[in-house]
Amino acid sequence: MIKSRLLTYGIGYIKEFSLTMSEPGPATLTLETCTSINDIPAPEWERLAGHSNPFLRYEFFQALEASGCTSPETGWSPRHLVFRKAGRIVGLAPAFLKSHSMGEYVFDWAWADAYQRHGLAYYPKLLIAIPFTPSSGPRLLLDPDIRQQLVPEQVHHLLDRLTDELGAHSWHLLFPGKEDQELLQHEQALHRIGCQFHWHNHDYRNFEDFLAALTSRKRKSIRKERRQVADQGISFTRFHGRDIPEHVLSAFYVFYQATYLKRGQRPYLNKRFFELLQEQLPEHVHLVMAVREGEMIAGALFLAGTTTLYGRYWGCLDEYNHLHFETCYYQGIELAMDLGLSHIDAGAQGEHKLVRGFEPVITHSWHGVLHPGFREAIENFTREEADHVRAYFSDAEAALPFRQQTPD
Repeated sequence: MIKSRLLTYGIGYIKEFSLTMSEPGPATLTLETCTSINDIPAPEWERLAGHSNPFLRYEFFQALEASGCTSPETGWSPRHLVFRKAGRIVGLAPAFLKSHSMGEYVFDWAWADAYQRHGLAYYPKLLIAIPFTPSSGPRLLLDPDIRQQLVPEQVHHLLDRLTDELGAHSWHLLFPGKEDQELLQHEQALHRIGCQFHWHNHDYRNFEDFLAALTSRKRKSIRKERRQVADQGISFTRFHGRDIPEHVLSAFYVFYQATYLKRGQRPYLNKRFFELLQEQLPEHVHLVMAVREGEMIAGALFLAGTTTLYGRYWGCLDEYNHLHFETCYYQGIELAMDLGLSHIDAGAQGEHKLVRGFEPVITHSWHGVLHPGFREAIENFTREEADHVRAYFSDAEAALPFRQQTPD
């Protein structure tokens, strides 16, 4: 249930960072947490989150909870943030109390190890993020007037105090969109950057238009890869939303599991989650299955927003030449074009995406570390890391396979 009045700030005292408001009044902003998405009224979440991003849909978090994927047992205890003013909800944020760092894609294992070597606890930590999803987008879902009144220093103070109240040792806000970045950045902030590779439709009408924008060598390479997939007798079938048959979803889940089991890991998501995703958010769900000799051999599940196709879940049992590239990237590009989407977010890592026309994109995260000694050390680390990431980003831009630089 909601824990009321964990923190209280006077909106009229934001510039002075007053922490002494003892009684909430008509101009007071309070921050609470709740332990289930179901404790937040769905209309309030939908009002602030909208319907354009599948990973911010109320039903997405319900599916995670109902399937048991986000729970104390999995180390993902929901602690969603609720901002109130005069008792009215004016902001929300997806948040979890974590007992490990798995499924986050902004890696802080070294930080946790350093704490342990010094006899200190790194967990629990407060994570403001979309579970298992390295995709940038809104995180602080705020009324516009509240967003205008807040300044970055106050947001950091709010989260520092909340972290302490929860008995956590740090907070981490991962992959925020541009609006949230503006509300998080200040000179003393612990800010990390990373690099992903995304595909952008620069007015391509079809896949051949896209290929025509590449250098001759890369164009020939992609055509050769696609031809080799076809020469192995592999074809592709798409399924959408509620039209996905149960046996197809079951086959996909076997492939998805195999991706993790090959690395000796348990999958983050269970079959029930995918069933609920199909039932509750069918308009976002698209499944591409690879077929050979009448048998499904691999699959990739995509989620579609209003402008972006998110490539997230893939798997196969046996290895075939270039099958991953075809299923996840080339089939994804064709699907995005058919859906009228201008952008593909294909997830974390993967230099191999660069030579296939996926462009480097800088990602962001912000961190609040309460221990002053470790905070200083981590601040030095993030600055050095940022220099390396920016250099990598510049090298990646220079290595893009286009005949000429595409416009911004």
